[in-house]
Amino acid sequence: MSSRTDASGIDLSLLLDTAYQQARLGLDEGGIPIGAALFAADGTLLGEGRNRRVQHDDPSVHGETDAFRAAGRQRDYSSTIMVTTLAPCWYCSGLIRQFGIGAVVIGENRSFQGGQDWLAELGISVTILDDERCYTMMSDFIATNPGLWNEDIGVVGEENRT
Repeated sequence: MSSRTDASGIDLSLLLDTAYQQARLGLDEGGIPIGAALFAADGTLLGEGRNRRVQHDDPSVHGETDAFRAAGRQRDYSSTIMVTTLAPCWYCSGLIRQFGIGAVVIGENRSFQGGQDWLAELGISVTILDDERCYTMMSDFIATNPGLWNEDIGVVGEENRT
């Protein structure tokens, strides 16, 4: 993966590595491989997490919400950076909007686009790295687990009806 920096010189690919490792952990646990991390403006890790909706039997534990919770209370989120392996869904986009997180770095958006355009329209800095590791992990997971993937994004299909 090539290195990419933001305006302050932070290597975004290094930040993505943290989220990617969380996604790999989630996959190894039998969950949906989406990882995220919340960073301060200087690149200091505040919290990291992964989609654990399967592991915890809790549909609200997405990668971004897990990282957000792990970061604990912050007085101001406007200079924080949410890094996620996959474009945030509407639920996580709402969290980013609600708390005024200033920037979002997306590992890949070919598998899913969610609310990324909406966030950009709101003035939130959105950077898409198009990381091949993230894309391969997610596309392989979707191909192997279409029912679980559709459940995660709120799509009811034949493969996940009971």
